[in-house]
Parts: sequence; C-alpha cells; structure tokens
Amino acid sequence: MPEPNPGKDIIQNIRKTLKGRVDNVIGNAFKPEINSADYLPEFDDLPELIFARNLVRVGGKFSFCLDKKELLAGLADLYQEKKWEAIYTPEQSIKVLLDMAGIPNYSDMHRIKEMDAAVSACEYLIARTGSVMVSSAQIKERRMLGFAPIHIVIAYTSQLVNEIKDGIIGIRENYIKMPSMVSTITGPSRTADIEKTLVQGMHGPEELYVFLVNDK
Repeated sequence: MPEPNPGKDIIQNIRKTLKGRVDNVIGNAFKPEINSADYLPEFDDLPELIFARNLVRVGGKFSFCLDKKELLAGLADLYQEKKWEAIYTPEQSIKVLLDMAGIPNYSDMHRIKEMDAAVSACEYLIARTGSVMVSSAQIKERRMLGFAPIHIVIAYTSQLVNEIKDGIIGIRENYIKMPSMVSTITGPSRTADIEKTLVQGMHGPEELYVFLVNDK
C-alpha cells in the first residue's frame, strides 16, 4: 500500500478546485475577481492632495513644486539644511537634476554603503495609499532601497495614479517584458518585531521625501 503523500493530495485538490476556472488563471497568478471600486470610497479631493495626506499619515515628507525651478530650489534647500556629504543616485536623469541644483553626488555602486541619502525617480505614485511604486527596470541598483538611510523620490504629476492596480497596468504597458521586481514603498521602513517596539530604518530608509513636480 503506497504511503500517503500530503503534498500530492494538496496539489490534486488545487487542480480539482481550479478545473473549469481556467479563465481566472494567468500563469501562476489569479485575476482579481473583486473590483476595488465596489468597496473603496470614492476620492473626495484631487489625487495630489490625497496622495500627500496619505504619505504624511505613514510618516513620509511631501513637497509640491510648480515647476523644475522650484524643484531645484527645494532640493538645494534640503541639502543645505541637512548638510549631507554623500548623495547617491543610480539614475542619469536624477544626476543631471542634482548637478543643476549644485548638489555633489556620485553613482559608484562600490560606495553605496557610504551614502547619507539616495535620490531616485519612480514608476508611479499611488494616491490611495500614499505609496511610491518602483521597479528593477527603473532602479538598476536595487540595493539602494535597503542601504539608503534617507530616500528622496522625484516624481511628476503625470505619474500619479489612484490605485496600485493602475500602476501595475501602466508598468505592463511601458515595458515589453515585465520587470523582475515591482515594489511599493509606503513611508519610512519600520518594524515592531523586536520586543514589540516600533523601530524605524531597520530594513530601509529612516526618512522618505517625495518631491512632486507639476508637469501638466
């Protein structure tokens, strides 16, 4: 008599359950059967304001810039206030902005642990949760997300979407192949695993800044 195989039984039960429901399966992922609009409240304000409120609610810091000139001035003021020495960015477009703002910076990945702060772009901003969506296609050096004590994100109003699903749809449309990593950053890194005491910066940045630039 063959020995029972719990793993095999589980797989068979899954297959039996899914039989006739192939339309709901894409590779190893399921299509959502619930429309978020059915249970989430409608927005009662501009997405920019909703994003700002939700970002601040989770501990992030927000600055709205009417144009690139205001962005450069805001970056320069923050740099002078904090007196950072090592600013890291993995993106050429961000390096250009930092240079224009007169902020010394470097992109050498071998010095990634030396940084006082990191500056990056993003894929999208999620108004509903106040989150920043990033991907491996946009941030080439993903170790930055774990090593940066302070993360500064530069985004534009055209990148603001209502829901996480809108950001995922946008990424699928923007790339021929889906990036290997898509993640959302919601406020500074924090954990309460250590003696149930809230600690910030344990697995990522202690502070998160978002500069939102009007490009509409």
